[in-house]
Amino acid sequence: MVENASMQDMLTQLDQGLDAALDRLQDFLRIPSISTDPAHKGDVRQAAEWLVAQLRNLGFEVTLHDTPGHPMVVAKSPAGDARPVLFYGHYDVQPVDPLELWNSPPFEPAIEDTPEGRVIRGRGASDDKGQLMTFVEAFRAWKTVHGSLPTDLTLLFEGEEESGSPSLRPFLHEHADELRASVAMICDTSRYSDGRPAITTQLRGLVGQEVVITGADRDLHSGSFGGLAANPIMILSKALAALKDDMGRVTLPGFYDGVAELTPELAADWQALGFDAADFLSRVGLKDPIGEKGRTALEMVWNQPTAEINGIAGGYAGEGFKTVLPAQARAKVSFRLTGQQDPEAIRDTFQAHVRSFVPADCRVEFHDHGASPASSMDISDPAFAAAKQALSDEWEQEAAFIGAGGSIPIAGDFKQILGMDSMLIGFARDDDRIHSPNEKYDVESFAKGARSWVRILTALR
Repeated sequence: MVENASMQDMLTQLDQGLDAALDRLQDFLRIPSISTDPAHKGDVRQAAEWLVAQLRNLGFEVTLHDTPGHPMVVAKSPAGDARPVLFYGHYDVQPVDPLELWNSPPFEPAIEDTPEGRVIRGRGASDDKGQLMTFVEAFRAWKTVHGSLPTDLTLLFEGEEESGSPSLRPFLHEHADELRASVAMICDTSRYSDGRPAITTQLRGLVGQEVVITGADRDLHSGSFGGLAANPIMILSKALAALKDDMGRVTLPGFYDGVAELTPELAADWQALGFDAADFLSRVGLKDPIGEKGRTALEMVWNQPTAEINGIAGGYAGEGFKTVLPAQARAKVSFRLTGQQDPEAIRDTFQAHVRSFVPADCRVEFHDHGASPASSMDISDPAFAAAKQALSDEWEQEAAFIGAGGSIPIAGDFKQILGMDSMLIGFARDDDRIHSPNEKYDVESFAKGARSWVRILTALR
């Protein structure tokens, strides 16, 4: 255990070095590392090389791994007898369109004073360069105070997260022995909505499916053929409407296999968060929660699976009116998964469900759009309690174990391929405008994020 005096020295070092750390972050943010745009391939590599230089300067052993897409940066600190920990972040960013909605150039970052405090503005400030750099600045403070890095650390910084991570799973398989640790730290999430620090302990999985139903070989006149010929939109609508019953439950056979009820302890923790569903919905112009009857709001967004129609198209939807029976109708449907639900089994069951509505003289085709299982972390590992206490000490309010309605596939990949749980600890705020124009990151979040990692590392040594 590192002495408390040493930890305080590191925290003081972070506070005194904040301006220099913000300068480094702005240098990083100036690199337009948009991974989904081939025109920025060189910029993505430049961002990776910038990280390599920073980490080597701190004393890490660093390797830049080329992939079929963008590079992976892997860094190692010296071996020792501490608990091995893997740190993950991504250095690529989202596109900036629509550019005209930015108040300042997205790759010319600046510190601004706002009514909510000082922020650093620019693409990637919160997602994920600012958060990634909380790791780096924590390691820098450790090195400055102790003269050496913490031992037994592995850093994995990815350059394809914002473009679907096509190279990640093959890379994890190929380098599993090099990357495997006892626990992973992922800094790509937010604090809880009321501002308290949080550790995300479960994530929903995802199945994406496109459905295309084709009837006649052309659009038909609805007067000549209406009531006689099959209407693909009607067929598709019936199939989609039948996905849920009047209680809000998904009707697919076996859909709830593997869905676990909350433990009493976790249910009590979530209840104590005081989540107000009406207030949450009011932020997007709604007020009345829907969903499965008998479930709390947080259960529905964190611990229960979903079936949602994300898009539907067919026939004529332009100005005016056109009385046709469409030749084709299509929809995009997604399922958020929890517990041990099997993504491929759900895909198969959904396809069988749709086929049961399609007449013999029509045809249906399916296009797959990804499948990943849910992730649930074992919070009985003492590292979770230690990290929670460290966060509570830094932020001076009780940290929370929370769930997430979305999907972060890297956590599942670490579990499946490397056999380790992840702590998802992020310091962003709900209003940081990630993926949108005018993205920002609070200077306080950046500073306290780095301080939090010093406390967590100290607790795990």
